[in-house]
Amino acid sequence: MLELCLLSDLKNGEAKGFNVEGSGIAQRLIVVRQGDGVKAYINLCPHIGSRLDGDVGQFLDAEDPTMLFCDSHAALFRIEDGVCVEGPCEGDKLFPADVTVVGDAVVYARDGVELVDEISRIVSTTE
Repeated sequence: MLELCLLSDLKNGEAKGFNVEGSGIAQRLIVVRQGDGVKAYINLCPHIGSRLDGDVGQFLDAEDPTMLFCDSHAALFRIEDGVCVEGPCEGDKLFPADVTVVGDAVVYARDGVELVDEISRIVSTTE
């Protein structure tokens, strides 16, 4: 397991991105605090495979910060389940990431990865 951050470092409703990499995997993650828990997704739009945050680090819709926003084609995703409710991929879902809260730590439940400033190869989705 990899500690991404502390839950107490995130405000309720705040979204933050993390880059992880290890043997055979490179992923950008989005973590959104929801009360005492988090929702997490792979930062990869199901429409064209681009990252959601064209403006790096900006994941929430400016007009409705309860929705994740894809900067490429203005798609909106519900935070609670990752479903696209508006945009060219309507009905599709973001890939969930196995991130949980243990005590105050927000952890990614994958072994053999580390935090990096930026991934060095193509993003892995569900593996």
